[in-house]
Parts: sequence; C-alpha cells; structure tokens
Amino acid sequence: MYTIKNNVENKIIIKNSKFICLLRKIRTKEEIDFYLKEAKLLYPGATHYCYAYILDNEIKASDDNEPNNTASLPMLNILKKNNLNCILAIVIRYFGGIKLGANGLVRAYSNSVIEALKKDNIKEIIKGKNIDLTFEYSLEKQIDFILKDMTINNKVYKEKIIYNVDITDEILDKLTKYDINIKINYDTYI
Repeated sequence: MYTIKNNVENKIIIKNSKFICLLRKIRTKEEIDFYLKEAKLLYPGATHYCYAYILDNEIKASDDNEPNNTASLPMLNILKKNNLNCILAIVIRYFGGIKLGANGLVRAYSNSVIEALKKDNIKEIIKGKNIDLTFEYSLEKQIDFILKDMTINNKVYKEKIIYNVDITDEILDKLTKYDINIKINYDTYI
C-alpha cells in the first residue's frame, strides 16, 4: 500500500479546458472537508470540483455535475490501480468552451491524476502510531536525532518539551530507553 510524500498540484489543458489536479495526503475525514473547501477558495468560479478519495476502507467519489462516472470513477480507478491509500484527488475544471464528450472526459480526468502522480512523490505506507512525548530539555538533541525521519506534528516548550509525533514501532522502541513520558494517542499511517 502506498501514499504520496507531499501534496501535489498539476495543471493540464485539453481543448481549452483547464484541469487542475490537487493530490492531498489525508489521515482524517476532517482533512478531506478542509481540502475540498480550500480548493474552492484557491480556484473560485471553476465549472467542476470533482474528487475521489481512499482512506482505509472508506472510498468516495463525486462527479460534481459532470456526466455520471466520467470524472470521479476514472480518478478513483487510477488511485486504486496505483494501490494508493490515505489520498484525496481533486480535479478542478475550468470549461474552455469545447465539449469533450464522455470518452474525452474520462481521458481528461484520468490523465490529470496520472500526470500529478508522475511527480516522483509516491512512498510506501508504514503502520505506526501518533504519540505525545514529554521530556527534559537536556534530551532534545538525542530525541531529535532519533526522530530525524519521523513527522513531528507539533512542538511545545514549557517546563518540559512536548512533541506530537507520527512514529513507527521501531523508533518507538528506541525512545523507550530514555527517561521520557510517552502517551500513545492512536494508530496511524506514516
């Protein structure tokens, strides 16, 4: 199973219509809602905001008033074909005045996602955990070294340092050797 390393934006033009594909790495349904709203703010006045996502066992797609299964289903098929998870694909279309027909729409929406995926941005998903670490300032350099390849979501500096981190089980085992407080919040993908 795979996902994207970083969020991607890619634009293609087909018969005067502009197709903007946004690929977003997602972990929650709230992120999906956020990215869909953000797309409409970033690209106001578009004709269509079609999307497809895979988040664990939840799969959803919307043609946003394009003819049925000419936009979201082809997008979803590309995501599935690439064995992707934790991903949202949004394709924003600005109509260029030339109708593409059903087959043309399928090709356009598919190619939009395919081109965005070509950005050498795919990585294997590793199961892990989201944790909070609380530790003394004197351990910061050692902790940062251990976490160098992990995603630190938040750092808080108070009496002690608190990190919120997405972490693999292997790295979590390394941290247990230190005198730190570890709180496991939930299972996640890294």
